Amino acid sequence: MVNRMRHTRAHTRNRRSHHALTNATVSVDAKSGVPHLRHRASLETGRYRDRQVIDVIKKVEKKHAKQTTKKQNAR
Repeated sequence: MVNRMRHTRAHTRNRRSHHALTNATVSVDAKSGVPHLRHRASLETGRYRDRQVIDVIKKVEKKHAKQTTKKQNAR
């Protein structure tokens, strides 16, 4: 039978020291000045690294259409 290693408070605390939460890093878009999360497209402008990757207007129109049909079906 193998003797188990001690599970001391110091070892536990050393391991848990890496569990600390950090604040989200926020960048500011150079052209529009809109803050956004790093390495993610801005949800307000739909741009990432000076390229348009999300059609924000189309997304808003789709959401509005979905809400109106939901209201009509509820009646």
